[in-house]
Amino acid sequence: MADTFGITTDSLKNKLTEALQAQHVEVEDLSGGCGQAFQAVIVSPQFESKTMLARHRLVNSALKAEIAAIHAWTPKCYTPEQWQALQQ
Repeated sequence: MADTFGITTDSLKNKLTEALQAQHVEVEDLSGGCGQAFQAVIVSPQFESKTMLARHRLVNSALKAEIAAIHAWTPKCYTPEQWQALQQ
């Protein structure tokens, strides 16, 4: 079993922001603090003209080691335009 030590909401947020040039990242620990289940909202211009599957693959490749170490990972991927429309 992979070690989850060191995987935090902040570490995931920082890695996603850097790897995807994300404009907005929210990561929530759904596991009650044990670091086994996370969901994230990721807003990146790199998602432009990509299918949802392609967006998830991009995120998963950026977090390959982390995803292997946790139990559940749920990304929600938006372009900046989609995110802005959702905020209105």
